[in-house]
Amino acid sequence: MPVRIPAAARSELLFFGAAGATAFAPFYMMMPGASERVAAQTAHWAPRWERNITFFKSPVERSVQRISPPVERTVKKTVARVPMEKVAAGTHRRITKGVERAGRNL
Repeated sequence: MPVRIPAAARSELLFFGAAGATAFAPFYMMMPGASERVAAQTAHWAPRWERNITFFKSPVERSVQRISPPVERTVKKTVARVPMEKVAAGTHRRITKGVERAGRNL
């Protein structure tokens, strides 16, 4: 009986497309003349992007100004509660003992 593969969902197509574009971007940039093509596309699309980004700029700035004080307080409380020096010393001790143990077994 043949195996039936279900149709890909829209999100799967989006993520596979993004992964493919990301994986092949370095190869595209190695091709001769790639920097000129990218520069031409940037010159064409940059004004539109700049116009559109101003639509989002002020709401994002307001949101950041509104949430930054509580986030800063939370980070300070967390740093005060977590014993970072103790954790770092324990991690160093475990790494050192592991290296010593590996050296004895050789």
